[in-house]
Amino acid sequence: MGFVDPFNQLPLERLVHDSMRASVGAVRRCLNRASLELADFAHLISPAGASHLEALAGRSRSITQRRFGKTIRLFAPLYLSNECINNCSYCGFSRDNAILRVTLSLEEVRREAAALAAQGFRNVLLVAGEHPKFISNGYLQECVAALHESVPSLSLELGPMEEEEYRPLAAAGAEGLVVYQETYDRAAYAEFHTSGPKRDFDWRLATAERAYAGGFRRLGIGALFGLSDWRAEALALAAHAQWLLRHCWKAQVTLSLPRLRPCAGSFEPRETLSDRELTQLICALRIFLPDVGLVLSTREPAALRDGLIPLGITMMSAGSHTEPGGYTGAGRENLHHTERGRIVELAEGSSEWATDSATQQFEIADERTPQAVAEQISALGYEPVWKDWDTALTV
Repeated sequence: MGFVDPFNQLPLERLVHDSMRASVGAVRRCLNRASLELADFAHLISPAGASHLEALAGRSRSITQRRFGKTIRLFAPLYLSNECINNCSYCGFSRDNAILRVTLSLEEVRREAAALAAQGFRNVLLVAGEHPKFISNGYLQECVAALHESVPSLSLELGPMEEEEYRPLAAAGAEGLVVYQETYDRAAYAEFHTSGPKRDFDWRLATAERAYAGGFRRLGIGALFGLSDWRAEALALAAHAQWLLRHCWKAQVTLSLPRLRPCAGSFEPRETLSDRELTQLICALRIFLPDVGLVLSTREPAALRDGLIPLGITMMSAGSHTEPGGYTGAGRENLHHTERGRIVELAEGSSEWATDSATQQFEIADERTPQAVAEQISALGYEPVWKDWDTALTV
């Protein structure tokens, strides 16, 4: 295996081996400890840990309610662009995919944000592919500044930048930075990222630290499950989070656990993470890292999301669209078709124009409206939170 333990805390290959051999007694001992080491976390996600799922869930639920209360913070992604210069075989935006692309104008971004605000959202994640021709630092700064007054909590999910490039974005009003390593398996990473700046594993790994130095105070990391062995990915992700908590201690840290979904390019997952294993992983992460936020997106089906709410989740997306202009139809008049990174003219009436919208990054599974999700959260005895604070409190 080529898995990386971020910042070389412990040899992951040995921990994965130990996890597969963990005993029921070792799991029970871990459940009775007040604080855990990474080796203990390996026991909690082991096959033996799966036989104690009820006990894991009970402790996870208790810790979450003590640390976060019975609240679920809601957010929505707002896609600015699906242009990208990277070739990532699992992503719908991959450069070589023959898809419809667009980058929203500043006015179109405002329209999309206004539509989200009308649904109640005050916490928005701005998402874009990596393409310096379309997604410049100046464009991003303009988008953040334009939305900051109406959207109190703005986060970014973009291609990695230098520390000095993050500073003006934080000054404009962005507080959160989300960056998934995708896979911590170096061999798999090299295989799936065939061209573009994203090929640099180490540059991406240090992104959250650079964003923190640049003024960001919410750091989101994650692994994309389906690219390699899930237990090794989980151990690397947990180690990465632990390092950030120690070295970026002024920031809030969140973890996302997305599973691969169908997208352009028809990539098939290499590994599986079942619903039961995902539940085990969420509970184990909460027990090991009691103060991190755990994020659940609309990649997961409604019934599973509802069932996971009491077990450790603190943030959820709702009513998501994963294409630029998905909330209002913005940008449709500027769509263009690309093949292998080049714009290709399509004949009028061509089947590629049938959708009349930009290509989505991936298909969502939970298609409920934000209001329906909020009502279900309330029905479960939890409070849906649309924002953390008023703008007046931050000036």
